[in-house]
Amino acid sequence: MSKTNPKEAGLALARRQFLQLGAAGLVTTAALPQAIAAPSKVKSSAKIVIAGAGAAGLSLASRLAQQLDGVQITIIDNRTQHYYQPGFTLIGAGIKTADYVVSQTASYIPAGVKWVQEKVQEIDPESNKVVTGSGQVVPYDFLFVATGLELDYEQIQGMDASLIGKHGIGSIYNGPEAASATWQLLSGFSESGGRGVFTRPNTEMKCSGAPLKYTFISEDRVVRAGTRSKTEIEYFSNNGVLFSVPIVSEKARMLFQQRDIKTHYNRILTAIDPGKRVATFTTPDGLEEQNWDFIHVVPPMKAPESVRNSPLPWQSGPWAKEGWMEVDKGTLRHLRYPNVFGVGDIAGVPKGKTAASVKWQAPVAIDHMVADITGKPSDAVYNGYTSCPMITKLGQAMLIEFDYQNNLTPSFPGVIAPLEELWISWVMKTMGLKPTYISMLRGKA
Repeated sequence: MSKTNPKEAGLALARRQFLQLGAAGLVTTAALPQAIAAPSKVKSSAKIVIAGAGAAGLSLASRLAQQLDGVQITIIDNRTQHYYQPGFTLIGAGIKTADYVVSQTASYIPAGVKWVQEKVQEIDPESNKVVTGSGQVVPYDFLFVATGLELDYEQIQGMDASLIGKHGIGSIYNGPEAASATWQLLSGFSESGGRGVFTRPNTEMKCSGAPLKYTFISEDRVVRAGTRSKTEIEYFSNNGVLFSVPIVSEKARMLFQQRDIKTHYNRILTAIDPGKRVATFTTPDGLEEQNWDFIHVVPPMKAPESVRNSPLPWQSGPWAKEGWMEVDKGTLRHLRYPNVFGVGDIAGVPKGKTAASVKWQAPVAIDHMVADITGKPSDAVYNGYTSCPMITKLGQAMLIEFDYQNNLTPSFPGVIAPLEELWISWVMKTMGLKPTYISMLRGKA
């Protein structure tokens, strides 16, 4: 009798689980049209404006068009290309090419929705209007702010986006070309070895697990290249933990320790010298310099100028400095302007700056707006659901889902253990999530 290789047996089990999960998903999807009748549309003549045509804005537009009849829906954004931003990590890992994440915004604009292809310049909630870059005034009865956020590389002295791909400086966040340039640097670094420095900003940020993911990926690339013995991988955390959810932070700490990834806490990147390849960090004890052969810079992030310069941001508290919108964390409704909602990265809430969060935020915000139209109260609540498929090696990932209370909220209990490195979670990240994301943009997820 031949002996079974334990590794092969584990992969076979994971594949069976994935096929079971896929079958379950197909059964559920097939059953929905027969089990659930499409709700009748709500009639209204309201003017609805969506500021921003990213993941949140397009999802809102699709759902509003499906649920309402007679309304005037206008979406404002000057970006013609749409980026599948969860794919930036995959480009930076050398798994996908830059074109994998690029599509056209026009292909997701629903019929009947007016698209003003201009920048959102000003938001005036006192007068219920949005002003575009050309000065066009767009009035509204209800406003959904879905502008996303801005990358603030300039907050790091000596750094700007044009440096990505040069002097050993990588950054996957600045778009598909930057992610591709970062992969070229990482590929060379993996072959030669040296000192790798990985950072996390001291601001709220989108996909806060991405800095950890890219550190794991880089370490694995070095191992695969056979240069781990002459390579240092060091992670610089902005605070005293690796992740905001304590149990996940501890898991990441254990994995870093197992893989000899050195961790430095309470280190905030404040300056770089590209020529000397020296990074300066602010620490509780003063300034500290670190040299690099490869550095992954995750920029500070803030609300776009159109929101920061409006009355919409928090006036005090942890989300005031960067300009995040003052919304109720359960309804996404603005606390001072009840006909305004903030959805996606722009919302000043404790969790939720991921594409997966938008899937749960958009229906809640819309439900409360529809309640205003119909006069029937809504009990819909966004509980802070956030998903982070954290790649830990090529071929393995942890599917981490959690809420405002830091509770783990697995979507597939018994199939996917959230804190286990699994092939099935890797497949979902690299193959399964993009189709789900596209369905979300079309209001079908």
